[in-house]
Amino acid sequence: MKLSEHFSLGEMTRTRVQGVDNTPTDEAMGNLQRLCRWLEMLRAEWNCRYGEGDDPIIINSAYRSAAVNKAVGGVATSNHLTGCAADIRVTGIEQLLRYATIIMDISDEADEPFDELILERQGHKMWLHFAVRPNGNRRKISICCK
Repeated sequence: MKLSEHFSLGEMTRTRVQGVDNTPTDEAMGNLQRLCRWLEMLRAEWNCRYGEGDDPIIINSAYRSAAVNKAVGGVATSNHLTGCAADIRVTGIEQLLRYATIIMDISDEADEPFDELILERQGHKMWLHFAVRPNGNRRKISICCK
């Protein structure tokens, strides 16, 4: 099932946790569709500015059921639980910073806040955690190294 032109429900619910149901609720489905609209804007702007014309945005993790979130060590208040967050794969620090800049530009131009934009690193792996809620967005920007 497609949530947007370039993002499917399968990729937004993919998990390495075996044998655990990761089916989103109806509310989470609406949140995933909102999230995918932002990801589509990120993809389009990335390709306009820096890409080869059709570079994909690759999602490491998005929706997580409570059981999946617990299994991966996610926090109990994670935006992933409601389908409001995605961890976006990057190839390095430059792409991480450019993705973050594009999302901030989109937010500024649309005068629509996001909830979280966290530049994350664990060892040599880096990713961008991005979240947007239906309301109550905080425009929280941080860097997290583990």
